[in-house]
Amino acid sequence: MINFEYARASDVPDAVRQITADPTARFIAGGTNLIDLMKYDVESPTQLIDITHLPLKTIEETSTGGLRIGALVPNSDLAYHPLVEERCPLLSSAILAGASQQLRNMASTGGNLLQRTRCFYFYDVATPCNKREPGSGCSAINGINRINAILGTSDACIATHPSDMCVALAALEATVHVVGPAGERSIAFADFHRLPGDTPQIDTNLAPTEIIVAIEMPPKGFAANYSYLKIRDRLSYAFALVSVAAALELDGGRIKEARIALGGVAHKPWRKAEAEAILRGEAPDRAAFARAADIMLRDAKGYAHNTFKVGLARRAVERTLTQAANGTPQIQAIKKIR
Repeated sequence: MINFEYARASDVPDAVRQITADPTARFIAGGTNLIDLMKYDVESPTQLIDITHLPLKTIEETSTGGLRIGALVPNSDLAYHPLVEERCPLLSSAILAGASQQLRNMASTGGNLLQRTRCFYFYDVATPCNKREPGSGCSAINGINRINAILGTSDACIATHPSDMCVALAALEATVHVVGPAGERSIAFADFHRLPGDTPQIDTNLAPTEIIVAIEMPPKGFAANYSYLKIRDRLSYAFALVSVAAALELDGGRIKEARIALGGVAHKPWRKAEAEAILRGEAPDRAAFARAADIMLRDAKGYAHNTFKVGLARRAVERTLTQAANGTPQIQAIKKIR
């Protein structure tokens, strides 16, 4: 049994004061990932700081025409919010592709960003894992690695980031607002999560004494031409083997702007600026999409059990871009690939 103390934060400054006083403590909101980690003895915080009563549960329009989403907005509320469905339906679709309705009802928006990997060995405390114990080794590299990464890996870690929501946020270029002892700062979504390198135990660039307070969506939401496609072992309640968030802006039969992000293939949502750039000015056809897919997967490296992901991801990129171009996004309630 893990012994821990419990405290409740009265406001954001109080939450920051409490976490600063004990950096080994953890914030808890929905608890959909943290409680699992504690049950498996992967994490054993000395204190849980309850932040569920903080005023971070609203979705508001910004002065620039974007949306500011409070960190404690439940995933289900976010997915079905009228402004989200209207302005950035890619985000709504990605959320609805993830987890179960019950988990989405509990999971917070900020907590979703902080999900830890679902690597088998990370959860098995009887095996070496550099994310749990730096320097102990990566059991997945020579182990059962079917679900593991093919991009951005290192000799220290081949884990993947599990979130669906974060793949859409990466494609839409959201901004994460955090507060710490030095005040508030903003982190571009591309800079929020980290590749493993030689410090795989550090998942994000959020400081231990900071708290996420909001996620800001830019005005451009690609509401007309988008799609989120998730390939998984079963049609419900499963993490992605490969997922793709695609968004296009079309003008006169040509691609004016393109966004592509992959999930299930790297330690963070994966984007490649070069792949998006080659689509600008091109006709939205299969040949152009195939070239973009090749660039997205150019540096992919498979391991013993996951080499199939390279081809799967390439085909998924082509299919998702085609859905986006045709204005026929993947319908998450139906599951069948369009």
